[in-house]
Amino acid sequence: MSTVFAGTEKNSDEFDVNEMIMHHIKDSHEFHIMDINGHAVSLPLPIILWTDNGLVSFLSSAFEHDDSGSVIVSRKGQDFVKYHEKIFYANNNGSEKFISYDANGNIINKKPIDFSITKMVFSMFISMILLVLIFVSTAKTYSNSRKGEPTGLGKFTEPLIMFIKDEVALPMIGEKNHDKYMPFLLTLFFFIWINNVMGLIPFFPFSANLSGNIAFTFVLAAITFIITTLVANKDYWKHIFWMPGIPVPMKLFLAPIEFLGIFIKPISLMIRLFANISAGHIIILSLISLIFIFKSLWLAPASLFFSVFISLIEVLVVAIQAYIFTMLSALYIGSAIEEHEH
Repeated sequence: MSTVFAGTEKNSDEFDVNEMIMHHIKDSHEFHIMDINGHAVSLPLPIILWTDNGLVSFLSSAFEHDDSGSVIVSRKGQDFVKYHEKIFYANNNGSEKFISYDANGNIINKKPIDFSITKMVFSMFISMILLVLIFVSTAKTYSNSRKGEPTGLGKFTEPLIMFIKDEVALPMIGEKNHDKYMPFLLTLFFFIWINNVMGLIPFFPFSANLSGNIAFTFVLAAITFIITTLVANKDYWKHIFWMPGIPVPMKLFLAPIEFLGIFIKPISLMIRLFANISAGHIIILSLISLIFIFKSLWLAPASLFFSVFISLIEVLVVAIQAYIFTMLSALYIGSAIEEHEH
């Protein structure tokens, strides 16, 4: 059951660049495809909430594609609103239910615990399936080949796998231990690259700016940090807290800096991937927005030309960023397990 309350937000005919860009790069509870005669055409996704009355689930279409907090969805005696792609309990103020604010303009509505399958989560599931299919299909090309050489998809993936092994794992981790970390590095590279490519294709049905989400890059960086910390040997910790061959006053000065470096490295991994992928999307959308800002068709050819130009650069960037993230992860792991002789 849904109830609509009008007048919660003001409508404006002015083109809002910030709203348009944020709408395209942020997460949402549905895949918006297009608008036909003012009606949104979208693919709804399941909303899963843990509420005061237990588990609640329904499709995002129950909100009637509204993101202004003006549509109320009732389930299990509770009312919910969606506002800026976040689910809140609808406040009951007399006879009306709506989003409420405090004196500082902050939302005071309570929020249920949200386990919803958003478009970024759904896109990540698709990329995971593609990742499994790619590696399984590649493995089959070797087993089915009489000469032990890859065929079909394997001819495409083998050079990439050998590149990660020869140019990343071996130099950064060393010949002794590189095989142990190859599965992680290959998964990291292909996972980031596939998600970057999916987010770059504008008409892909399940396109989402996953690598431009700070939570996604945080988890990947955290995994690298955990592995590096767990496999680190005594030489690694010794060079951080009490570096050999350096005067004691310098040790006392450098130890806090090196300790902070343990956390700065994964933070830099997180921010680098997030910022580069987000920046590319924002630049392209900003260039396209110029047509609507100046309301001139004469500007359209130049705007589209530079948009296509930046898109071609992005094709390289998405692969480069996957490589850099994988290479730095291998570097950090290699430095943690390296054995020193003094």
